[in-house]
Amino acid sequence: MSVLITAASTSKAYQIKGTINADEIILGDYEELPEMMIKSGKMIKLPNPKSASYMHEMLALCLDKGITQIYPLRNIEMQLLKEAQLLYDEYGININYTADGL
Repeated sequence: MSVLITAASTSKAYQIKGTINADEIILGDYEELPEMMIKSGKMIKLPNPKSASYMHEMLALCLDKGITQIYPLRNIEMQLLKEAQLLYDEYGININYTADGL
């Protein structure tokens, strides 16, 4: 089971990471990330929520990386993923809205 936590450039992402028990935890962000963190594989670049195809780009990313849970931390990500909840459910991807949005 792989888990994706968005807003990797924030302390909130690391707080949530510390509470999750999963085989693999992936931190990602659509905002600027340190290049060395991306190259090392510790973080990934996420699709921009302003993209018209954001929901489908995120779904493709989840399927490619074997992600079964998403913790969206930014409000815009939460809103868009809520709209696509049924689509993600069909692929067995759980979206956790437990954190306050950024």
